[in-house]
Amino acid sequence: MLSIMKQYSEEFRAEAVKLALEGESSVAQVARDLGMSAWTLREWMKKHREKSRSEEPAKPETIEQENRRLKRELAVLRQEREILKKAAAYFAKEQL
Repeated sequence: MLSIMKQYSEEFRAEAVKLALEGESSVAQVARDLGMSAWTLREWMKKHREKSRSEEPAKPETIEQENRRLKRELAVLRQEREILKKAAAYFAKEQL
């Protein structure tokens, strides 16, 4: 039996775990949306929890740091929303 192993970047893994932990969808749904197995995502979540326990507590963000971080996140979300709007318009046009 031929096994196909996908290689995922650390950034992808971190984002997938974040979606599973903070999102409102189930782990299985997040995994389906990302095109991966729920088992793999659960393993990543387990490793994340273990790593989080072993690390020292992070220093709390200052208001300025949090503000910069939130502005960056907002900019990314706005870009993603614009891309999705354009894609939706494109596919709506294709169906006509």
